[in-house]
Amino acid sequence: GACGYGDLNKQGYGLATAALSTALFNDGYTCGACFEIMCTNDPKWCLPGSIKITATNFCPADYTKTTGVWCNPPQKHFDLSLPIFLKIAQYKAGVVPVKYRRIPCAKTGGVKFETKGNPNFLMILPYNVGGAGDIKAMQIKGSGTGWITMKKNWGQNWVTDVVLTGQGLSFRVVTSDGISKDFINVVPKNWGFDQTFDGKINF
Repeated sequence: GACGYGDLNKQGYGLATAALSTALFNDGYTCGACFEIMCTNDPKWCLPGSIKITATNFCPADYTKTTGVWCNPPQKHFDLSLPIFLKIAQYKAGVVPVKYRRIPCAKTGGVKFETKGNPNFLMILPYNVGGAGDIKAMQIKGSGTGWITMKKNWGQNWVTDVVLTGQGLSFRVVTSDGISKDFINVVPKNWGFDQTFDGKINF
């Protein structure tokens, strides 16, 4: 998906996820945010209660269409998995009006950090982020360096071109609400690519 997450079941998100329309996706900065959604103003199709989801993907706009343009600006649209949609509305409805709000993300265990890339281009995917859930800034520190500001590459993938192979790694993560946490010595010196490390703590 456009957030860069991999196997959503393995990563703990399960089916309680949504792809966001352009107006909500915010160029990937909203990846990881949590929302509560309820079906509203459609008594024929709505079911009572609400669902809680994590934003894990992007629903792209289609400017060639003039009808069914749910993901085009300025629409605020959540593309849900079918099992989750069926908790708030009947299948036949297809699309329903909703009320939604941002909620804190309740995650179990620590923030996870996945390493990707190559020796000259290190990409880190943080996931299972609690609290605000979406990240606005990230820094990395090798056991032999100071804090290095990472750039958002795409989705929730953050990159640096500083070569850090052979060094233990720490991370500083700032969520969209301005809360900053340090994850010290999360990654041992002998780390490789396509590995996941547990930050032990969460927001």
